[in-house]
Amino acid sequence: MRRLIDRFLQHLEAERNYSPHTLRAYGSDVRRFHRFLAIDYLGVELETVHPGQVEAIALRSFIASMARRGVARRTQARALSAVRSLFAFACREGIIEHNPAAAVRSPKQEQRLPRHLRPGEIETLLEALDGEDPLGRRDRALLELLYATGLRVGELVSLDWKDLDLGARVLRVLGKGGKERMVPFGRPAVTALEAWHIHWQALHDHAESDDAPIFLNYRGGRLGVRSVRRILDRAVETASLAAGVHPHTLRHTFATHLLEGGADLRAIQELLGHSSLATTQRYTHVDIDRLLNVYREAHPRAKED
Repeated sequence: MRRLIDRFLQHLEAERNYSPHTLRAYGSDVRRFHRFLAIDYLGVELETVHPGQVEAIALRSFIASMARRGVARRTQARALSAVRSLFAFACREGIIEHNPAAAVRSPKQEQRLPRHLRPGEIETLLEALDGEDPLGRRDRALLELLYATGLRVGELVSLDWKDLDLGARVLRVLGKGGKERMVPFGRPAVTALEAWHIHWQALHDHAESDDAPIFLNYRGGRLGVRSVRRILDRAVETASLAAGVHPHTLRHTFATHLLEGGADLRAIQELLGHSSLATTQRYTHVDIDRLLNVYREAHPRAKED
């Protein structure tokens, strides 16, 4: 089992090009199952477990054990998905004949709408960090681009100047699974980026900017994901917005505002870099008033008095 897990994670890294963060999550989940299977379920040493010993009932017991400990259903589902992928890999490699996790249903998820900002709130947030100093210019450009493109925060901080075409107002980004996509952005983001670039050179050591990161920390290195969170926290506090706004909130907001503006859900899926349309639907909000208006305008029976 341990050798299978190692081969599986190597496969995800080398052939599927999964990010380090995703690899850590998969590794944590499948190793947690391995420990449960050996110690709690079979009562044997870790090294003695073979993948062929695993049955569906062991997977159900694993999920039940997490539920008893109060583990969130989303986390349970993620762990089951990782184990299901592990055994699917084992089947392809000829190690086992059947995937024992295939027949195990994922825990039912609570349907919660992700938070997003209304148009007035997002404007207040973007203007909160509009200082004239270099870092103030950087922070405004960062927030403008994050909202304008709906990028994941990891994608944002990985951008280099060569990835941007300010004239065409479009950027190239490498998303999850190494998938490249083109994302447009508007004039306010261009203006903020141009204002930041004037100060950018003072923080960066190299004269050539094309292959250098767009967003720098005060030491001149590439800005990190945690720093983006701190910048956003400061903007939220300055703008006196309710707590709970994080970088992904701007991604939710981007998708929601596009949908409310009439954008097609498939187009939003492409812009967000989602492989599944179901994932995109979780990032969007359609309020009841808009649903009623669409119904009244579109349905023949709704138009009759």
